[in-house]
Amino acid sequence: MTSVKEFRIEEAATADSLGRGSFVFTDDYSVFDWGKMPDQIPDKGASLCTMGAYNFELLESEGVPTHYRGVVEHGAANGEVVPLEEASNPPWEMAIDLTQVPDLPNEGREYDYDSYHEAAGENYLIPLEIVFRNRVPVGSSLRRRTEPADHGLDLDEWPDDAVDLDEPIVEFSTKYEEGDRYLDREEADSIAGEADVDALEDLALEVNRVVTEQAESAGLDHQDGKIECLYYQGEIRVADVVGTFDENRFSYEGTQLSKEVLRQYHKRTQPEWVQAVESAKAEAKREDVADWKSLCDVDPEPLADDVIETARDMYCAGANAYVGRELFEAPPLSSAIGAVRRL
Repeated sequence: MTSVKEFRIEEAATADSLGRGSFVFTDDYSVFDWGKMPDQIPDKGASLCTMGAYNFELLESEGVPTHYRGVVEHGAANGEVVPLEEASNPPWEMAIDLTQVPDLPNEGREYDYDSYHEAAGENYLIPLEIVFRNRVPVGSSLRRRTEPADHGLDLDEWPDDAVDLDEPIVEFSTKYEEGDRYLDREEADSIAGEADVDALEDLALEVNRVVTEQAESAGLDHQDGKIECLYYQGEIRVADVVGTFDENRFSYEGTQLSKEVLRQYHKRTQPEWVQAVESAKAEAKREDVADWKSLCDVDPEPLADDVIETARDMYCAGANAYVGRELFEAPPLSSAIGAVRRL
């Protein structure tokens, strides 16, 4: 189980074959790597499942291989798997092919990727996240880790405002470490195992192109996102979920339309908790401890009802706009964004 979606296995993957299963999207949310927060956001799970399915079908139509099989039609006999357009209601379960995910042994913050790949063979989830950026906002970690010249930008230093990029930046980060970290290309290549990092970068750029073009057609600005991939007998396929308001950052008329809204709201209204999280992560790094959360002595507080309603309308109105269908009962996107601005 992940923090916001459950994982069902119908047929387990083996060294020689993919399995079958599904993601069940819940209405939980997570910020700052905390895991499940105290509240749920109604219809959030269905909105993410809908956007994810829509994007997987777009990618398949462009010849991009994925692990997607369809959405589960609840109420139908035996939970029939159908394309998104044939679903009678917004789905909350996505049928997928499964790959192997071996254990990743660790001692403190040292992880044994050789052991992972020995167990994985040629059928495994690549233990990386491939991040693509079309924009570098103020506060981005990229500004702390790199200089503009590292990315071919004709700037002496990062400016005080956001930087829109002519060409996307692609980075690699760890996926299964307790505190994820960005990697140089050589280490990313080693962690990827049999998968080629150049191929992973090309795939990320193609996913970024497809999602960006779809966002533009809906009047949205696609700022950044990530993909995860599986490797199966020499082929890389896009896995997990793609192009949702949790995996990617979008904006509408200059206002965030993504989970970033909830991150920033917590920064403004619960700064003590956010600071405690940052301090716990820093302490864990100093002490070479993987489980930073055990060092955090402050818990997040629940959200007010009106904040939950605003978040719900943001997810649902945004999904309607993105897929071009009124699947959810929600206000127009302009009204939903107006409420976000007033948070």
